[in-house]
Amino acid sequence: MKISYNWLKEFVKTDLPAPQTAEILTDLGLEVEGMETQISIPGGLKGVLIGKVQTCNQHPNADRLKLTTVDIGQEASVQIVCGAPNVAAGQTVAVATIGTTLYDKDGQPWLIKKGKIRGEESHGMICAEDELCLGESHDGIMILSDEHLAGTPLSDIIKVEEDTVFDIGLTPNRADAMSHMGVARDLRAGLKQHGTNHKLITPSVSSYHVDYHTFRVDIDIKQPELAPRYCGVTISDIKVGPSPTWMQNRLKSIGLNPINNIVDVTNYVLHELGQPLHAFDALSLADKKIVVQTVSKGTKFVTLDGVERILSNEDLMICDGEKPLCIAGVFGGLNSGVNESTTSVFLESAYFDPISVRKTAKRHALSTDASFRFERGIDPNITDYALKRAVLLILEVAGGKVTSEITDLYPQRIQDHQVLVNFEKVNKTIGKEIDREQIKQILTSIDIKINSLTETGICMTIPAYRNDVTREIDVIEEILRVYGYNNINASRKLDAAIVDIPLISSHHLMQRVSQGLVGHGFFEIMTNSLVPNDAKANNAVRLLNPLSADLEMMRTSLCSSGVQVLAYNNNRQQTDLRCFEFGKTYTFEDGKHKERQILGLWLMGQKSKKHWQSEAQELSFFDLKGYVFAILHGLDINNFQETEVEENTFSFGQTLMVSNNALVSYGEISEAVLKPYDLDKKVFYAEFDWNRMCKLILGKESPNFQSIPKYPAVKRDLALIMDKSVTFDTLKQIAFKTERKLLKDVDMFDEYLGKPIPEGKKSYALRFTIQDDHKTLSDKQIDKIMQQLLGRFEHETGAVLR
Repeated sequence: MKISYNWLKEFVKTDLPAPQTAEILTDLGLEVEGMETQISIPGGLKGVLIGKVQTCNQHPNADRLKLTTVDIGQEASVQIVCGAPNVAAGQTVAVATIGTTLYDKDGQPWLIKKGKIRGEESHGMICAEDELCLGESHDGIMILSDEHLAGTPLSDIIKVEEDTVFDIGLTPNRADAMSHMGVARDLRAGLKQHGTNHKLITPSVSSYHVDYHTFRVDIDIKQPELAPRYCGVTISDIKVGPSPTWMQNRLKSIGLNPINNIVDVTNYVLHELGQPLHAFDALSLADKKIVVQTVSKGTKFVTLDGVERILSNEDLMICDGEKPLCIAGVFGGLNSGVNESTTSVFLESAYFDPISVRKTAKRHALSTDASFRFERGIDPNITDYALKRAVLLILEVAGGKVTSEITDLYPQRIQDHQVLVNFEKVNKTIGKEIDREQIKQILTSIDIKINSLTETGICMTIPAYRNDVTREIDVIEEILRVYGYNNINASRKLDAAIVDIPLISSHHLMQRVSQGLVGHGFFEIMTNSLVPNDAKANNAVRLLNPLSADLEMMRTSLCSSGVQVLAYNNNRQQTDLRCFEFGKTYTFEDGKHKERQILGLWLMGQKSKKHWQSEAQELSFFDLKGYVFAILHGLDINNFQETEVEENTFSFGQTLMVSNNALVSYGEISEAVLKPYDLDKKVFYAEFDWNRMCKLILGKESPNFQSIPKYPAVKRDLALIMDKSVTFDTLKQIAFKTERKLLKDVDMFDEYLGKPIPEGKKSYALRFTIQDDHKTLSDKQIDKIMQQLLGRFEHETGAVLR
């Protein structure tokens, strides 16, 4: 939010340098993030002098140029070539001397240099209005009064205002400071803490009066809960035109472009007092009536920006007797505003429900100065005051007469609220004992009324515009920010408590897995939980008021978020990636919102580059499987069942189950998922249910350590022929069920399909590791185990020796 220091000083008369004022505002919680010097006329007219045209002759080499000599108050007159049709001897003009920097209408600088024009020297430029940024006219040079002396700086005649503009990073709770008057209130309190008392000077409206009662506009509020207060008045016989220079300078200083005197007044009051206003062309109001109501769902409405919007039945609209005119508190309609032919206006000043305005603004993806203030909550008790202020300004800059009384519909007044604060709680929270009289002064300096004061506490009335101060702790925060955080000394005493923290937590496990993945060349990514809407996602959580069409739904899987990252990098020639993310997914199941912590892994591209010793290797499904199993075994999760993946996300893959619950699904992502991202590479993805993994791990007892076996392990191989439908995991489970004590490991080291293997069959070569921790195994024992294994394989799967 931009705040003009010159404008601010109209409320609080202070001569403090801008940097010191910025420091005070920052200490008060209105952080000044930057300061910028603004000059009402670009360049400040530096180097522009008053000149007297002594001679004016035809240029010898150009029909449309004149050769002039001009007295600019120096020892000798200067020769200037001028192309203006109205230049003549005896005129008093503005001359930009050599070395002067002027600015065009786009703010681009250009330097006046000595030069030759058609063979004749020119030592400066006689200026038109637009060349000095003093107006729009370029019909000829600017002719000044003859009373001015040659050589006088033009800045001595035309006032150049220099201002400092503060860029304040306003926090959302400080709705009261969204104007120059609001910031001035805080500045007054801050200056008082620094030992100087300043009065808050607010614009006077005592001269307001009604001229005639000839043009009344009836107001009908259909939904008073959405428009708790609505004021309006008519002004007739106005003349729409440019605003005066002083008002334009104020608006330009805070980054607003002047439009016309009526609209500029509404913007001026908005930034001066924080009250949004809207001016309607009164003569175009059907039935001379304003109706504040919602309209039917699907109603089409064209806003000021020319966009046709489809209205909701929850959008509050300002209508006349026939049609909608304006989205209340958000944006005006295309044909309802003020134009050059307007002679009468109906001026609106209202307080709209913040929640209603916020929902409407989000629904239509609109953010305006008005909605920014309404949705945070403005002061409901200055509505009529701001209206009178605007009326007086319109009469000043556009003429006219007030032709109706102010209609003020305020059926249920929004009351100030009471808060009781305990002194002991104040001192305990702040960490320092503050004098009670000083607490009282701080509160009164920010317009909090003291009702009663006792030995233990203080009862006060909080003004309605401070909707962020409703509790005792809020008041304590106000006391502290005005007193000054920098005035609270650090204690020499250190208090500490012993907290029982488990040795292993979900966070520790995340750290362990993250470090392992980074060590294997993975990059950690962080993606947005909000994704574009997917109509096929039946269990998704969708936002009622999304920020944009691309952020309408909360993700149900991490997969697409990571694929988007891969596509972004692939488009920038980063084609070989291994990424991981710990993130959350959100679903709506069995009537409840569910949130799951997920670990996602993504692989794409090459595992290793081509080298003189080896060829390039592509990342594969088995690389992903290796990472998946490494994570599980590293976390001591070993007992799971492998099944074929059933999710549409994958073209093929596996799901690892524990107690009939999916622990992790992994595989190659299907082309249908990759297509929207234009990825033509294979991408492999694994999704871990981190919550379920943590329950398995954290519920275990501490691991038992055992020594390395003293006795050797024995390896035996079997080559088996079986049906193609039999999986290695099935054989592995059968093996461990058959020999639970001595069988340590089962590996597959070969697979063969083709002659002489029968059709529909395949051959697996399996290696079994057998070991007794207490003695050396005999051949008889080993042969017996192998016969048992072969028998079980044949019985349960039909597998036979090859």
